[in-house]
Amino acid sequence: MIKFGLSLLFVSIGAFLFAQPFNSWEDEKIEVHNNQTINTLLHAGQIFEERWDMLPQPQFWMQIMRLAPDSCLINVAATRQVLVKMSLKDWHRQTEAQKAVYRDSLRTSFGLLPTERINVTTGKNDFYRFKEVYHSLSKGVEAFEKNGVDPWYAQAILLIESPGQMAKSITGAYGAFQLMPGVARAQGLIVTDKTDERKNFERSAYAASRLIKRVCIPEAKKILNAHHLEYSESDLWFRLFVLHVYHAGAMNVSAVVNKIAPTKGSQDLIKQMWQTSAAGFGNNSQNYSQLALAAQLILHNMIYEHCEEIFDCASFN
Repeated sequence: MIKFGLSLLFVSIGAFLFAQPFNSWEDEKIEVHNNQTINTLLHAGQIFEERWDMLPQPQFWMQIMRLAPDSCLINVAATRQVLVKMSLKDWHRQTEAQKAVYRDSLRTSFGLLPTERINVTTGKNDFYRFKEVYHSLSKGVEAFEKNGVDPWYAQAILLIESPGQMAKSITGAYGAFQLMPGVARAQGLIVTDKTDERKNFERSAYAASRLIKRVCIPEAKKILNAHHLEYSESDLWFRLFVLHVYHAGAMNVSAVVNKIAPTKGSQDLIKQMWQTSAAGFGNNSQNYSQLALAAQLILHNMIYEHCEEIFDCASFN
């Protein structure tokens, strides 16, 4: 067992992140010790190694996740380039005509095409409560491993679906893993007017891991195989692709991949999915893996800013 002192954390862990091959999730597990608690998580090494952290989309969503809801970022829809940070009240104070003139002035100032779509995205730190969800991550990792499923998915889903909350979505999704009633039932949960097992973390985690294992990963492989694309289940782009199946459904993901017609499975495929719509794969679907990357990066920062010690779990096996 190797213990990394806080002063050596970035050097020692950094060397580990970039030097080790990612053959399985065991290579990515770390134990984080803080305030007499121990949490088993997965580090963000692949994100840094493959430079996903340098892409403007995850950087943009990191800002949104930490921004208060009374503020907004005016940004280029296609690239997520931030043009202006503004009070939401000041934005709403303008008439629609004034907003249009303001958008035109930004296009001129930043040398954008007149047709460039400009979004106004409000802060969401009231929803992304990472400190509250943090202690459930280890439980999710354990539950997925128990079912023989890559625990990276548990960590990613818990961070972005309903972090630290038990809210029901407008579409009826509920629980820590935001499962729809029919999906939950199909994976063995009881969902009735009197009993809803989605509220139980362990049962919800079981259903989500079963869904990933029996539906999402096989459907993702089927889509990629249809285009003769090579992949490894430990590839980060493959994991993000599976998350899109989890969120949007296989039919919608298949439609967008058919539209892209890729010749190679890679980061470029995911980036093209961020810019392409097809069937029911729209803006929310495009954003999903961007949110997953941003949340993992924020978790990484939380760990290394506040932990007392980190253990490389692979060294114990």
